[in-house]
Amino acid sequence: MPLALLALAISAFGIGTTEFVMMGLLPDVANDLGTSVPTAGYLVSAYALGVVIGAPLLTALGSRIPRKRMLVALMAVFTVGNLASAFAPDFGLLVAGRLLAGLPHGAFFGVGAVVAARMVREGRQARAVATMFLGLTIANIVGVPAATLLGQHLGWRATFLVVAAVGLVAMASLARLIPPLPAEQPTGLGGELRALAHRQVLLGLLTTVFGFAGVFAVYSYLASMMTEVTGFAAGTVPVVLALFGIGMTLGALAGGPLTDRALRPTLYGSLAALALVLAAFHFTAQVKWAALVGVVVIGAVGFLTTTPLQMLVMNKARQAPTLAAASNQSAFNLANAGGAWVGGLALSAGWGWTSPSLVGAVLAAAGLAVAVTAGLLDRGAPDATRIVARGTESSGNAGDTGSAERAGADAAAAGAVRPPLSSGS
Repeated sequence: MPLALLALAISAFGIGTTEFVMMGLLPDVANDLGTSVPTAGYLVSAYALGVVIGAPLLTALGSRIPRKRMLVALMAVFTVGNLASAFAPDFGLLVAGRLLAGLPHGAFFGVGAVVAARMVREGRQARAVATMFLGLTIANIVGVPAATLLGQHLGWRATFLVVAAVGLVAMASLARLIPPLPAEQPTGLGGELRALAHRQVLLGLLTTVFGFAGVFAVYSYLASMMTEVTGFAAGTVPVVLALFGIGMTLGALAGGPLTDRALRPTLYGSLAALALVLAAFHFTAQVKWAALVGVVVIGAVGFLTTTPLQMLVMNKARQAPTLAAASNQSAFNLANAGGAWVGGLALSAGWGWTSPSLVGAVLAAAGLAVAVTAGLLDRGAPDATRIVARGTESSGNAGDTGSAERAGADAAAAGAVRPPLSSGS
């Protein structure tokens, strides 16, 4: 099991590296292709657009494909997209390469989250999902800085060639280490969409959009805050960003066990903490040591929200957990874009360099309000929505009330019990 999760984490590392490395390479790409830095910024938007489009589309199209094969195929598309970016002769084709590389992002994490949850025993699903996401957080500590330095010294094309090589390693790891998974009863596109339209799933996606937008309202302008307000030199910005990545990793490590123990309380607590920390950062950013501590804490509590949000939509979309998990990745990218946009509006209004942190606090509080509303509506509503170990689905979600006996009865009544995984799992 640990080696199988390692294969998912390696894939997440490659995806995280190619997603965020473009921010550091924009000046190099702009100079090489004869365009401006703001125009080169469309390369970031192209990737995000690929995630938003590809997550539900590729997941729905691949619903009848065995999940192990689907994971390998998605990483193949990712690898081709990065190779296309590396060899793009002009800006337009580079945009197309970035769009192609982003298409499998959400679908991979959607399929991977369900596969990770079903390779472990009951009570450890969230930890398995969080382990996969560790690859994404470590990419922000190691992958992005290393790939940025590589691009600055050997050219930005070398960066995408190396990321493509990581994609090949990930494909081999997935093919070798992921165990064969049993065939599942296909629900069809209509069934997938009906499960996605579940009220609790939609509220979960809305919580993701608002809650995580608060993180990116600050992260998008963190470099400017550190230089303009805190007083750090521009050369220390990579260190500050690495500290944010360390915080993300700590949040991922804590999020798995906490979510397995109590899903909704973990979600409520992380969103409330995020709102408070973002509000405090508006004042502490002026003190160097406090700003650095704040950066780590924002990364930690921000990423602490990801595992319960992912597990929530998977649990509630009983008949299409993969599509729901993939759509949640689209929601995260909408949050990224929306948070950066709203934070930019605050700056444009002249509210000061730290104003995005106050905007982020409001967004996180809005996410908390949606999450609490969803919890109140869900209280006492029976539905067989639990994604549990070895492919079995049963009632409730982690941390919700209800006995194991009632859960098993609800699952049996729903006809949700699946055959166990092979012994190789």
